[in-house]
Amino acid sequence: MRNNLQKNRVVITGLGVISPVGNDVATFWHSLKSGKSGIGPLTSFDASKFDSRIAGEVKGFDPAFYGINFKEARRTAKFVQYAVASAKQAIESSGLDLEKEDKERIGVLIGSGIGSLYTIEEEHKVFLSKGPSRLSPFLIPMLIVNEASGQVGIVFGLKGPNSCVATACASGSHAIGDAFRIMERGDADVMVTGGTESCIVATAVGGFCALKALSKRNDRPQKASRPFDRERDGFIMAEGCGLVVMETLGHAKKRNAHIIAEIIGFGMTCDAYHITAPDPLGDGAGRAMKLALKDAKIEPKEVDYINAHGTSTKLNDKIETLSMKMAFGAHAKKVMVSSTKSMTGHLLGASGGVEFIACCLSIQDQVVPPTINYEHPDPECDLDYIPNTARKTKVRVCMSNSLGFGGHNASLIVREFTG
Repeated sequence: MRNNLQKNRVVITGLGVISPVGNDVATFWHSLKSGKSGIGPLTSFDASKFDSRIAGEVKGFDPAFYGINFKEARRTAKFVQYAVASAKQAIESSGLDLEKEDKERIGVLIGSGIGSLYTIEEEHKVFLSKGPSRLSPFLIPMLIVNEASGQVGIVFGLKGPNSCVATACASGSHAIGDAFRIMERGDADVMVTGGTESCIVATAVGGFCALKALSKRNDRPQKASRPFDRERDGFIMAEGCGLVVMETLGHAKKRNAHIIAEIIGFGMTCDAYHITAPDPLGDGAGRAMKLALKDAKIEPKEVDYINAHGTSTKLNDKIETLSMKMAFGAHAKKVMVSSTKSMTGHLLGASGGVEFIACCLSIQDQVVPPTINYEHPDPECDLDYIPNTARKTKVRVCMSNSLGFGGHNASLIVREFTG
């Protein structure tokens, strides 16, 4: 039925980022263009007994800077704090005057893969040592994944559609895609959307180590994340948040907003194959890309740049390369591809939001960020991965891919706004 309706065009007008390479959009983008790594020794807990002892931690984050006072910060999980901070940045950069807006027409949709494992760890210690009567009354609201969306709604008084997505590492991209659909059909004029995550804790790092998914290049942390490189040995745990303000074109024009880019396509699929491993033929991811292209009503040759999921694991990079070939055919050899996870590490449920922002900035600045640490070509990964140095070039259409455990695949397409 949706195809028979007149769909709203949707544009991006605001950006907000908290990341291992910068806690604002300008610093984040400068780091990516410069090929700067945010990976370092893990400091949030004693990791000396772990196989992987490095991470992409957020540095210098001060909740008070974003209006979160000490008392509120104590009862608010870090992934929620990151969401509030990024939302503040995005709303301010969009130029929205919330006092003049109908807040019942402004919604929030933020993805997170895990929520607050830190809260679970800490409160479980309390439970074991002091008993259930000493558990914090904030245990449940601090750990559940929907609190990021809920708290952003509360802080900014946004009363429109409010939901969350939890599809592992595809959460941020699915959130943006779902928000796009809400706006296409006219259920909101504005959406604050993206992904947030903060779970660099012993349980999570230990769990991913047990899966043999993390890099063990502990002696050279800034060289550890190397997507598509033959010597890659696993991903790097990271944290942060990436949110955007999206508006219907009519709403943005009415207030004469600065438009960064236009979102034009979204595709999602399931591998229906395995709880952690991707389909070895790349079918699910490839179909998600094809569906996004179909939704956008464009041909593969019109895509200039793909921000790949590119985790730096043996399986992901090989299979994602296959899936891009499946979706793009001969154009796969011509399209520019890079993985910004080479610099940020893997922000799990937040990665889709942060990487979608990188696509928007590529269009705005006409620059494609590199895949750093690409030193040893892999014959099974044979596309143009923008090795080591950013590329100044024409960028009109970008695709952002996210692939999550459970076989969740999401592809988003964003285009230069031309009126």
